[in-house]
Amino acid sequence: MTERTTGKTILITGASTGIGQATALLLAEGGWNVALAARSRDKLLSLTSQIGTKRALAIPTDVADWQSQETMVRKTLERFGTIDAVFANAGFSKGSSFLGGPDQPDEWRQMVLVNVYGAAATARLTLPELVKSRGHFLITGSVVGRVTSIRNLYSATKWAVTGMAQAIRNEMAGTGVRVTLVQPGVVDTPFWESIPKPGTPELQPEDIARAVQYALLQPAHVDVNEIIIRPTGQPH
Repeated sequence: MTERTTGKTILITGASTGIGQATALLLAEGGWNVALAARSRDKLLSLTSQIGTKRALAIPTDVADWQSQETMVRKTLERFGTIDAVFANAGFSKGSSFLGGPDQPDEWRQMVLVNVYGAAATARLTLPELVKSRGHFLITGSVVGRVTSIRNLYSATKWAVTGMAQAIRNEMAGTGVRVTLVQPGVVDTPFWESIPKPGTPELQPEDIARAVQYALLQPAHVDVNEIIIRPTGQPH
C-alpha cells in the first residue's frame, strides 16, 4: 500500500517523460500535489489529465531560461501555496567524445545549460521556499557522475551535479532542508533515443521513482544524502 502524504507539494522538472513522469504518478497516488515542469506542453497536459487537475499542475518550462523558471516557481506557489519538495530532474545527453563526433558546439552548449545551469537555477529559485517549509531538494545525477564515461561531456555535466548536490547540502546545514542526490544507472527512458544503450539489463523509471519516494518519506531527522541505483549486472 502506498503511504499517503496528503497536502504536500512537490515541483518536478523534466516531468513529461521517464523518471519525472513515473515519480509524479507515484507521488500523486500517495497524496502529493505535483507541479509538473517540462518543455512539452502536450505531454504535460496528458499527464495532468491522468493524475487529475485537482492534484496536478502543468507548467511548460525551459529550465535553461531563468525567467521561465521564475514563472514555474510563481505558478506553483499561486496554485498550491507552498513548495515542500523539489526534484530537479531535467537533463539530456549529447554524448560524442571530445576527439570527434556528430554533435555541434551549440548542442553541447544546450546540454550544459540544461544539465548544469538549469539544475543550479532550480536550486537558487526554490531553496528559499524549501527553507520556509523545511523541505527536501532532490536532484538527478548519474552513475557517470561518479566514474569516467566515454560520453565525456555528458559525464562531466553529471560530475558537476554531484558537486552541486554536496555544495547545496553544505549550504543548507542548519536550515532543516534535506538534500538527496539520485544517481541512476541505465534506465529505460527516452534519454537513450540518440545514443546506444549498453548491453546490460535496464531499470524502469518506476524503480527510480520508488527511490525518490523512499528518500522523501524518511522522518525529518533522516537525510538520505545519495542513492546509487543500478540494474543488476551493470558493472559501472
